[in-house]
Amino acid sequence: MKIAFIVDPLAGLKAYKDSSVFMMREAAQRGHEVFAFEIKHLEMRQSLVSARVCSLLLSADNHAWYSIKHQAQMALTDFDAVLMRKDPPVDQAYLHTTLLLSMAESQGACIINRGSALRDYNEKLAIAKFPQFTSPTLVTPDMQSVQAFVDEHQDVIIKKLDGMGGTSIFRVRADDVNRNAIVEVQTIEGVSAVMVQRYIPAISKGDKRVLLIDGKPAPFSLARIPKAGETRGNLAAGGKGVAQPLTQRDHEIAEALGPSLKADGLVIVGLDIIGDYLTEVNVTSPTCMVEIFEQTGFNVAGMLMDLLEQRPSF
Repeated sequence: MKIAFIVDPLAGLKAYKDSSVFMMREAAQRGHEVFAFEIKHLEMRQSLVSARVCSLLLSADNHAWYSIKHQAQMALTDFDAVLMRKDPPVDQAYLHTTLLLSMAESQGACIINRGSALRDYNEKLAIAKFPQFTSPTLVTPDMQSVQAFVDEHQDVIIKKLDGMGGTSIFRVRADDVNRNAIVEVQTIEGVSAVMVQRYIPAISKGDKRVLLIDGKPAPFSLARIPKAGETRGNLAAGGKGVAQPLTQRDHEIAEALGPSLKADGLVIVGLDIIGDYLTEVNVTSPTCMVEIFEQTGFNVAGMLMDLLEQRPSF
């Protein structure tokens, strides 16, 4: 097969932990041709969506993990699958890219994850589709509403809707001396909507990343445990990743969401679960595949490649 990955600049990817690189290597080991390009290399000419792609030779060396065999302009329909793995922010350039990907899909390209789904599933707001699994949540730019929510629940998390990797996340208690300043900064003085959630003490045991491939959960999650003095478990914020089998509640959430996510064109999804609660639905470039493989031997990238190799039923 020919498989293309839309990624950030190759030279900046951290091969020792990057899930996109992990998937590229899995594809190459199975004998598939691996290509990569950035969103700036995508174009539409006379309605045909194509990209200036690099054909890659993969290596196990994390310092020199790829070399470019050749470059070519190729239609997205020339690939057996095109994986959208560009990291956020989901800005105008990202959204315009999803529109081109939707156009390519209408021409017969296999796009993972589907462009329309990437537009519809804000990774924070998507939990609203599944309220039975969420802790009390408020989304608003209104500072008075945020303050009232803090008074009601006494201990909350405030986060921006476009953050990633644990950025712009604050824990605020009702008696916090910085409470007003945090609300002002997060909402940009009442202009920008934020998500406010009741604090979940189970974060001390980890913010679990549960990976789904085509609606089916991998059997292990990665619990990202905050370092001392932190409330964020994100690895980018210094959290420690510990792989562990899914709990009964993890299975319940994953199996309830799986069919809906699959129907909406979301093939690779990372659910964030703290304790018994769903906190985010990650659809842009879910990570943690490498850590799960290194600690358990289970290959989530292998689940994906098995799916693509059976594409007649996909």
